[in-house]
Amino acid sequence: MFEVLPRTGLALPHRAGVLRFGMSGRAARWAVATLADVRDTWVCGTGWAFTARCEGLELLAYGDCPDRLGRTGHDRHGLAAVHLGRCGPEPAGPSAVPVVLHGVDLFGYPAAEVLEALGPGPHPGVSLPRPGPPTGYLPEVRLSIP
Repeated sequence: MFEVLPRTGLALPHRAGVLRFGMSGRAARWAVATLADVRDTWVCGTGWAFTARCEGLELLAYGDCPDRLGRTGHDRHGLAAVHLGRCGPEPAGPSAVPVVLHGVDLFGYPAAEVLEALGPGPHPGVSLPRPGPPTGYLPEVRLSIP
């Protein structure tokens, strides 16, 4: 089970640890590498980024993001964001592994039910895509420093 931890990061399954905002790219890679093959990738405006596929989900993590407006003290050192999405086309059923926020499996039920169960929030730093058809499932969740 993956657990979304607003303001903190993402708890990984199988006691692999927690991807905590601000942790180094090396530490984040190490934690994820205990679950899956980690591949470097590129994200505009970041110092590092990597992806990994685990149990039908794709994880993207990136960090060391300088402030684009050049403001002093607004750079984001270490892990800045994590995206966790379902592999393949538009999901039509539950995912093989739970992705939980406040006790609700985000990928285990149709999007309308998930959003109703979560309520209006706030869920600081957590972004869920707009739901598609009423029977559609959420394709991803994005976490960032609020």
